Amino acid sequence: MSDAPIGPYPRLPLVVRPPDPGATVVARLVAGLVAARRTDLAVEHLGSTAVPGLSGKGVVDLGIHPSDPARVPAITALLLDLGFQPQDNPNPFPATRPVVLGGLAPGDGDDQPRQIHLHVIPDDAEWSRQLVFRDALRGDTGLVAEYAELKREIVDAGITSGLRYSMAKTAFIRRVLADHGAAEAPIPIGSTIGILGGGQLGRMLGSAARAMGYRVAILDPDPNCPAAAIADRQVVADYDDTTAALELAADCAVVTYELEHVSARLVDALDEQLPVRPGSFALKTTQHRLAERRFLESINAPTAPWREVRTIVELQDGALAFGFPLRLKAAIGGYDGRGQVRIAEADGPAGIDAAWAALGPVAERAGLLLEPELDFALELSVVVGRDLAGRAVPFPPAANRHDLGILVESVAPAPPPVSGAVADEAIELAARIAMELDLVGTLTVELFLLRDGSILVNELAPRVHNSGHWTIEGAATSQFEQHIRAICGLPLGSPDAHGPTAMVNVLGTGPAREASLVGVEAALAEPLAHLHVYDKRQVFERRKMGHLTVVAATADEALQRARAAAARLTWG
Repeated sequence: MSDAPIGPYPRLPLVVRPPDPGATVVARLVAGLVAARRTDLAVEHLGSTAVPGLSGKGVVDLGIHPSDPARVPAITALLLDLGFQPQDNPNPFPATRPVVLGGLAPGDGDDQPRQIHLHVIPDDAEWSRQLVFRDALRGDTGLVAEYAELKREIVDAGITSGLRYSMAKTAFIRRVLADHGAAEAPIPIGSTIGILGGGQLGRMLGSAARAMGYRVAILDPDPNCPAAAIADRQVVADYDDTTAALELAADCAVVTYELEHVSARLVDALDEQLPVRPGSFALKTTQHRLAERRFLESINAPTAPWREVRTIVELQDGALAFGFPLRLKAAIGGYDGRGQVRIAEADGPAGIDAAWAALGPVAERAGLLLEPELDFALELSVVVGRDLAGRAVPFPPAANRHDLGILVESVAPAPPPVSGAVADEAIELAARIAMELDLVGTLTVELFLLRDGSILVNELAPRVHNSGHWTIEGAATSQFEQHIRAICGLPLGSPDAHGPTAMVNVLGTGPAREASLVGVEAALAEPLAHLHVYDKRQVFERRKMGHLTVVAATADEALQRARAAAARLTWG
């Protein structure tokens, strides 16, 4: 093995390699390089290559545990000076607990370069878990054999992504840690959960958290937002105000978000201080439509054909390639049908010009997404909860109906024409996407069911979702409780449906004015109806103001009863 400084990180195929005695030589060499610069820093050999007789990817995992977190930047700078490189993947560790990468060229008797991951871990509990897991394997040959077999099964299943490989091992690792009294403890009841966003989703998340005994702090620019009534504390600030977000997090044990329109820089700043779940990577991926499509493409998830558009010429070229009708969508912002334009063939060149006039200003700044409008049979969505161990628990798919881009009703479990095979495929796809995002919390995957029975991903939302409101009365565990369980490290609840359930949104009508709901008594004369009102102070045309759910013997009965009850509600 060469004594040269650390070289570039080699990209090697993911295979399970036999035990590697040479890994200890690499560990000693790196420890010597570090000690030559800083005698007070000890490098520990971690991971599979630190366990005699254990096969694995062959990555030499090392670790440094600073006595003071404030020393992390200086240690990182030292490692980079030795030749290590920062992570270049889309989901790197934060700067407060970084991982640097390096390589060593093959030496005498070696047939391949060495991959090195060096973790700087200031957290005492996390450092202890690393050592406990390593030492548990060193002391138990049965565990070594079980772990090696698991790795072979993962690779034999066709997994080639390093992230998917690591996630597939998480449950085993957590089980071993639990058996040795070192598992990460759940966030204790009575702790405060921070929520970025105080809309109706934040309100229902907060209600679920309070029902379980947690306290709630919210950040929202509106002091009268729907979640204000249920929060223990509110910070009134915009979603890009990092100083305010850090103030919010001061007494929180974990932070989550109820919308994607939060500054990624703000979330990164929080992530350096405490857990942010579902996570920074999930947010960055899904808050930008082009980034989302590239991500879906990278994991071979099916989507409609699409193009990035930044000039009117590219829009014209896309129209020629795809034909009409088309959907042109802003890459950032926009929801409930906003931020997108439909271009029909009858509109001709004037339609393209009008679409560009509407969204062109966004194109240079963030880009636009162009896709053909699909002739689909049905819109579906799957809400999936995923815990710290990587276990995914999907709810049954919901069949959704939109009007001008706004969800108006959902029925779950999705009735025919959704077959059991389609439902299973949708559930499996949603769980896989949650894993690829390394998400902890809930993910909603919106899908199109095409007329040939295939499904395509439309959009992702790394949060609870309007199409999952049916779970409050219709499932054993609501999506809101499931999200709180997941982000707090608690076991996930059952997603089983109590029966066919319909959810109908209560939308605003008319001009903006003070909200006054009329007809509640008449609506609740339907004995199976459950009314949820979001306490928004202003009502206006097509604003989401609440929803009704009905659980009944059949999907059709549930939907008809929910529609009838909703029709009795008006705004004064």
